[in-house]
Amino acid sequence: MYIRELFYQRRKPVVSLEIFPPKPTLPIESVYATLEGLKELRPSFISVTYGAGGSNSARTIEIADKVKNHYGIEVLAHLTCVGLTREQITATLDQLAACQVDNILALRGDPPQGETVFVQPENGYRYAAQLVKHIKENGRFCLAAAAYPEGHIECRDMARNIEYLKYKVDQGADFLISQLFFDNDSYYSFREQMERAGVQCPLSIGIMPVLNAAQIERITALCGAKIPAALQKLLDRYRDSAEDMEKAGIEYACEQIADLQKTRFEGIHIYTMNKVAQVQSILQNTGLLNES
Repeated sequence: MYIRELFYQRRKPVVSLEIFPPKPTLPIESVYATLEGLKELRPSFISVTYGAGGSNSARTIEIADKVKNHYGIEVLAHLTCVGLTREQITATLDQLAACQVDNILALRGDPPQGETVFVQPENGYRYAAQLVKHIKENGRFCLAAAAYPEGHIECRDMARNIEYLKYKVDQGADFLISQLFFDNDSYYSFREQMERAGVQCPLSIGIMPVLNAAQIERITALCGAKIPAALQKLLDRYRDSAEDMEKAGIEYACEQIADLQKTRFEGIHIYTMNKVAQVQSILQNTGLLNES
């Protein structure tokens, strides 16, 4: 099934969950225990990340296959430009199609670990829009692209961000998933700019629960998401107490979603960090848990 259909058929927000493959040194079965729990939450779809710097690509395909064909949940496989030639991209698309994966999130991707600058692969792509176009021309997939409510870390000019977002949609993106953010005002401003620019595409809002202070500070440093004063206060207060930090982080996510629910939105995409109980708590407390 093409995920775009979920947005146009929906009677309530589309709820999706993101997982990541375990490190190569860990057995792949460790993520299947997570999936056993997440399937009980009845998400509209599950996305599977591609791994930092393009690593773990084989595991992405294997897990996507498992999500779709064993658990019976629609899946969104991530694919990046990192380290791939055009021929390798096409070969990866063939592998995904063979697993009956119908949906791909096309990303440029981050530089490999230890590098700070993205280097275009020889006979590869530099921009996500180029990857979107390549996959669209393949003709077999529904395509998602990333949106950046606070701007991409390499470009804080919001006008340029909106211009490039529109270009990705024009190249074939069927729906959008936002990068995580913690300040809803940034999202509201971004949404207004999208509408003024004529970007008409379903947008799922990316929410990351704050479960560990050091982890969130590391992630925001990598992606450029801002930490509002209210959240920074929680991080400073609870960073030395894992239990209290997790409780406060879940409450913050619930309050963030509750505020978003006062407005129109098409979907919520939870960056689960491969956690089950915490995500379940958030969905239950916000009325987003699919009971049927």
